[in-house]
Amino acid sequence: MGKLFDQLNAILPTKLWIPDELAMLYEWIEQQGHYQDLDDKQRIGFLYPQDKLEQSWTDEERHGGTIIQFSATANDGLKYWFGRKENDPQISERLFVFARTGAEGSEAALWLDDEDQLKIVHMGSGSGSILSCVLADNMVDFLRLMAIGYDELCWNEEYPYPPNSPESASGIHIYPNKAYQQWVTSTFDVTIPNTALEIVKYPAEIGDTNSEDPFCRWAEKQCI
Repeated sequence: MGKLFDQLNAILPTKLWIPDELAMLYEWIEQQGHYQDLDDKQRIGFLYPQDKLEQSWTDEERHGGTIIQFSATANDGLKYWFGRKENDPQISERLFVFARTGAEGSEAALWLDDEDQLKIVHMGSGSGSILSCVLADNMVDFLRLMAIGYDELCWNEEYPYPPNSPESASGIHIYPNKAYQQWVTSTFDVTIPNTALEIVKYPAEIGDTNSEDPFCRWAEKQCI
């Protein structure tokens, strides 16, 4: 396995595991060279080459599809969600961040639900996005969600519409990441949805007390 996989696997709680499809994504990222090694030797993975993304970026448009960063940063941000309970095994053994979904600090995590099913969930930063929900019931659907081509996954107000829709509030035209889209569709024999709501069942938000989303309900309960 590559460095992205090894770094995440080395610090993953014993109850959790890296889905095969995420391992395959990490392998694809490293084969494409879409990563950066920091001074502390931490590797960050991307879906699109960062130099090309930056070169294409203007006030009106950019290339590269969804911006997301993959790394093994551990659960450093859990204290902002759960306070003194961040190290409670009911939290720390069931929830583990593996990606940054927004420039304002939102994250995606692996979460073991009450039926021991592994889900991919969103943890909004609270300072920007407040999205708190299951993003996908399985890793293939999470890969499909990233392939749709939203600017960032943290803005659930965009979910009812396709990327670059007139109703979008992003204010910038996002050209799709065709290489990633092709890899997803050909590798897993799937299609790419038109909107996020085809995958995200209940885009709940922090503070929702009556949500149908299981992660939001669980997270709110832990904060009591």
